[in-house]
Amino acid sequence: MTEEDKSKKEGLFEFFSSYRELFEFFCSNTTIHGAIRLVCSRKNRMKTAFWLVLFLATFGLMYWQFGLLFGQYFSYPVSINLNVNSDKLPFPAVSVCTLNPYRYKSIQNELEELDRETQRTLYELYKYNSSGVQGWTPNVHRKKRDAPRFPYPLELIPKKPELHRVVRSAAEEELQVKRREWNIGFKLCNETGEDCFYQTYSSGVDAIREWYRFHYINILARVPQEASINEEQLEDFIFACRFNEESCTKLNYSRFHHAIYGNCYTFNQNRSGYSNMWSSSMPGIKNGLTLVLRTEQHDYIPLLSSVAGARVLIHGHNEPAFMDDNGLNIPPGVETSIGMKKETVNRLGGKYSDCSEDGSDIDVKNLFRSEYTQQVCVRSCFQAKMVARCGCGYAFYPLPPGAHYCDYYKNKSWGE
Repeated sequence: MTEEDKSKKEGLFEFFSSYRELFEFFCSNTTIHGAIRLVCSRKNRMKTAFWLVLFLATFGLMYWQFGLLFGQYFSYPVSINLNVNSDKLPFPAVSVCTLNPYRYKSIQNELEELDRETQRTLYELYKYNSSGVQGWTPNVHRKKRDAPRFPYPLELIPKKPELHRVVRSAAEEELQVKRREWNIGFKLCNETGEDCFYQTYSSGVDAIREWYRFHYINILARVPQEASINEEQLEDFIFACRFNEESCTKLNYSRFHHAIYGNCYTFNQNRSGYSNMWSSSMPGIKNGLTLVLRTEQHDYIPLLSSVAGARVLIHGHNEPAFMDDNGLNIPPGVETSIGMKKETVNRLGGKYSDCSEDGSDIDVKNLFRSEYTQQVCVRSCFQAKMVARCGCGYAFYPLPPGAHYCDYYKNKSWGE
């Protein structure tokens, strides 16, 4: 053994004189499979080349797999499991409305005057007798010095520019509309009266309906929130109620009033003091909710709703009943069956989505006495923005503290 070899062997660290010697040492002592073949078969260049290519290929595949694994990990994948079960499920809440808006006593005279004004307008525009009495003619002759009973009267707006100088009020002129020459609408202005525009419609029926709804909402806004509603009994609207072959009781329903759809009753709603929630495990009419309804039209307002019967909405126990969006109309004189299935979607939060668990992390105050839903958030946000911008709120949504509903006598420009 030479002095050089002894110095290498006796040193604390072993140094190599060349990269080839280092490579041979690595291949001879590593635990990587096949690496030793690069050294022991060096006399056969074909075999050495084969093992070299195989060694590099396996290393390339290994790093390729590493890339796939890291890419999949940092993409935050989601695993979806679908289970179809026939377990016992909680029965949803069911809201039923009479489609018969109640006329509050405090605004009864104004609503009757609005009806008479609408009848005059219909007769002036179309010679239509809405009373059904043959030979009936409304008092359409009004002195020009008399102001209209309601602001923002319906007007005939000419389509041709050369006729704009003869814009006529439908409440003052006895004129039957020629649809090809006129649009129908009403003028809305800001508080100063300097910035105005015409809300026009090509259909006179649509114009009258929107005009009636505009004034109806304004009249309704003056009704105190604590005012008592029509003391209609449940038995006057629902003749029979059975769930799972058992009769319903007064504890099974709660009651609220909708300005357009009248008195409404919600069955199986989660509320304080009520714990006997319905559940269902079998399909079929006998295992669900069965109602026999009586539909009347003693206060029917055709310009608010063009249907008769009842309106039904199926929703969650802790969700408010948004009858406008998701409800369906049930016609009278027929038997209607509604079947449904439940789908539950659990969405991951954090980096996987921008979903909210209960709305507590959203800068919108929940104005409804219910749990957080997307529509609750949208309507609460709309009401807050309207109060901030207009100084008053929309009559169909709850109010934030200290706010009041819009009234064009107090808020001159809220109609815009």
